[in-house]
Amino acid sequence: MSAGYGISQARGWVALLGERLKRERLDYSVVNASISGETTRGGLARIEPALERHRPAILILELGANDGLRGLPVAQMTKNLGAMIEQAQKAGAQVLILGMRLPPNYGPDYTQAFEAAFGKLAKRYQAALVPFFLEDVVKKPDLFQPDRIHPGVEAQPLILERVWTRLRPLLKSP
Repeated sequence: MSAGYGISQARGWVALLGERLKRERLDYSVVNASISGETTRGGLARIEPALERHRPAILILELGANDGLRGLPVAQMTKNLGAMIEQAQKAGAQVLILGMRLPPNYGPDYTQAFEAAFGKLAKRYQAALVPFFLEDVVKKPDLFQPDRIHPGVEAQPLILERVWTRLRPLLKSP
């Protein structure tokens, strides 16, 4: 979702975040290390060098949706996300987790365990959490691309606002 699948990255919520930080004169830059279609396994493989290269003050962790859509084990997703959070915190970054929900295709046990994993991780690691970052978009089908999975350009400001509510308290004011 954060990689901007199907839209120009310049119009995605991550780019809009960079613009907002500049507009509000907050001394942060944004690096979008997202890869479309990536699972938590791929994210875990890439996080250490990314942390070393960018040395973030804050890591916004938006991964897991592709694990869920592929029916991968929630326990493995949770383990991968936990390892990424630990590495980020060890590197001195605050972590904001962007939670996700799934369509009911895999049944209530799987979808409930999947959704609960994000809150459990936030509690365990004392990380900030947006429980479902597509909350303001999901009930408006016209905000999605034709695949009905990826939000379109019109949804991006709404996603940013949802993320901003939990990100803003982590930011140091000038």
